[in-house]
Amino acid sequence: MSALGKDSKKKPERLKSAKSTLKLNIDGRTRNFDIDNPKLPDWVEDGALVSGDFPYTDKMSKDEYGETLEQLQIQLVKMQYWLQDTGQRVMIIFEGRDAAGKGGTIFNLRQYMNPRNARNVALPKPSETERGQWYFQRYVSHFPTTGEFVTFDRSWYNRAGVEPVLGFCTPEQHESFLEEVPGFERMIVADGIHFFKFWLNIGQIMQLKRFHDRRHSPLKNWKFSPIDIAGAEKWDDYTKARNEMMERTHTAHAPWTIVKSNDKRRARLAVIRRILLSLPYEGRNIDVIGKEDPLIIGSGPGFL
Repeated sequence: MSALGKDSKKKPERLKSAKSTLKLNIDGRTRNFDIDNPKLPDWVEDGALVSGDFPYTDKMSKDEYGETLEQLQIQLVKMQYWLQDTGQRVMIIFEGRDAAGKGGTIFNLRQYMNPRNARNVALPKPSETERGQWYFQRYVSHFPTTGEFVTFDRSWYNRAGVEPVLGFCTPEQHESFLEEVPGFERMIVADGIHFFKFWLNIGQIMQLKRFHDRRHSPLKNWKFSPIDIAGAEKWDDYTKARNEMMERTHTAHAPWTIVKSNDKRRARLAVIRRILLSLPYEGRNIDVIGKEDPLIIGSGPGFL
């Protein structure tokens, strides 16, 4: 950090991409994108927000967002008191492509909640021991106990996206997962856990913009990795894997909630609203929570 502070133009060797220029097919057009060039191309800057059929041409204003977020966070604190008083359990998994906004959404969701009873799970790659276990085993050990609110920044759905696309599992393992997961999630719900599955949906050009921001930020460059590069070049493969996952794991007992996340502010508010509107906690103020935006949040593969 000190070297960057003295000379912001000097980039550590570890930040240099193994592959700098990406050749991408975007909306039927071949584009070259140099991730190491500090200047963001105009076509990325101009097209990011509306990419992927995002319904708004402007971000939500900072003032409106801040005021609304604070009111919703007050409701979250009330909800947590209810969890502790009643012993209810909440578990939420966040999925989406790289840079879709999962981490920031989880941070704002949990920002003012008591961390003793509200925790986040972000697991590293499995150890040798974990690779020899039942696939779901290392996730189950992090499930909530009485009065807990648990979020997962990525989950067992790695086996439906990252792993098959990048060759980290076999086709047989992928197929077995898709067959088993509806029954696995039925057990979660049957045990009385309030279970949410969010997919944050980001447009392709917005993803490139966020990757570029990470690559050239002295504060966020730790988020940038070769996996990001591999993912950017496999956009269509990820889309195919996502669509199959949605079709086979969107169930009545554990539905997928889709949130369009090109505008992080709208996405975060949509996620928090959905949680608050779904839990019958004491002191819930429906007027304060407000109505959902049907242009931003919807259910299942039909909303993608």
